[in-house]
Amino acid sequence: MGKYTREDILRLVREEDIQFIRMQFTDIFGQMKNVAITASQIEKALDNQIMMDGSSIEGFVRIEESDQYLWPDLDTFAILPWRPQYGKVARLICDVHNPDGTPFVGDPRGVLKRALARAGEMGLTFNAGPELEFFLFQTDEDGRPTTKTSDEAGYFDLGPLDHGESTRREICLCLEEMGFEIEASHHEVAAGQHEIDFKYTEALQAADNIMTFKLAVKTLAQKNGLHATFMPKPVCGAAGSGMHVNMSLFRDGQNAFYDPADPRKLSLLAYQFIAGLLDHVQGFCAVTNPLVNSYKRLVPGYEAPCHLAWSTGNRSALIRIPTPRGAGTRVELRSPDPSCNPYLAFAVCLAAGLDGIQRRLTPPAENNENLYAIAADLEAQGVRRLPASLEAAIHALEADSVVTAALGEHVTNQYVTGKLREWEQYRAQVTQWELDQYLVTC
Repeated sequence: MGKYTREDILRLVREEDIQFIRMQFTDIFGQMKNVAITASQIEKALDNQIMMDGSSIEGFVRIEESDQYLWPDLDTFAILPWRPQYGKVARLICDVHNPDGTPFVGDPRGVLKRALARAGEMGLTFNAGPELEFFLFQTDEDGRPTTKTSDEAGYFDLGPLDHGESTRREICLCLEEMGFEIEASHHEVAAGQHEIDFKYTEALQAADNIMTFKLAVKTLAQKNGLHATFMPKPVCGAAGSGMHVNMSLFRDGQNAFYDPADPRKLSLLAYQFIAGLLDHVQGFCAVTNPLVNSYKRLVPGYEAPCHLAWSTGNRSALIRIPTPRGAGTRVELRSPDPSCNPYLAFAVCLAAGLDGIQRRLTPPAENNENLYAIAADLEAQGVRRLPASLEAAIHALEADSVVTAALGEHVTNQYVTGKLREWEQYRAQVTQWELDQYLVTC
């Protein structure tokens, strides 16, 4: 049974004095979009009659196929607590449909739904718990973002060193008003860097939560005169921002990754899922790490994993098995960053893990060494590493039939085209480093 009915939403709009409703959806590259309607149009919205021009959304449809419709997910209805309390603003997260009522194949939320349906056919449900890091920077006199921070804090420090503490607290409180269960928040390693963790849930809701979280962080930072960014590596020489993803599969209400008889308390299914992730992580890296800048984070020495290894407890490994067992048994993938489209990222991770289960793959031996310290040795031993650039990641994606099948032909083609265009634009740039290195010496 759903959280809200049509009648519930009509009543809440009336009783809460809601004047505007944002019909939200996400494009292929992870940007949130919306069509705003007034309260007078809410019945039309709930009847799936709000139309938008899909040809204006990158990666959606051509001009001659432009009409698309927003079908709201009623369970995502929420009042935005940072908006005015008189004449309130609410939101509904929507699926994108074609005029004939069929789901649009290029809708990222639909891509994840298809992946979850495949898991359901195997009797499995997929849960995800993301850990998002972000930076809070100062703005200049014109309100434009800088990379400056007066923050002097380090890992787990608090005020007065942590100058973003009050904004982080405000974000947590607003998210709790929207129904989030905030598990922890703290200052991260780099100056101006923060992390807020919220409880795991079914993967579709988790992806919705990530999109809501990013909107809340950016909006409340701006309100406080700061700029929030989920850019993976905004400061050279400092740690980048990751989005560790904790994943688990449940069957009949029980954690399918847990086996009390195993020395590590992991089930055969868990080992196969880990093996599937390792087998396809190079192929889905372009999705979980989608920017040119993403690969400035994935270098040795800055607490981001580079090599394909797994471990129980070793935080330098690409895949870590956190300590909790029983219902809390989970697999943590540490490579993704928060610039990714969470719907696509969860879909490809699930597809990779399910492929490991179906093919009964076995992961390599566990590696408990500090991989950051022995990166050169690992490569000499032939241990594979993540792609070193967006271009390499895109080509790995194109070569991975499991990943492209999970995305679907439409999304794969549009995604590859857009990301190769981004890479070519980057390659044509002349950077300050090049000028400093060559202008005088050449």
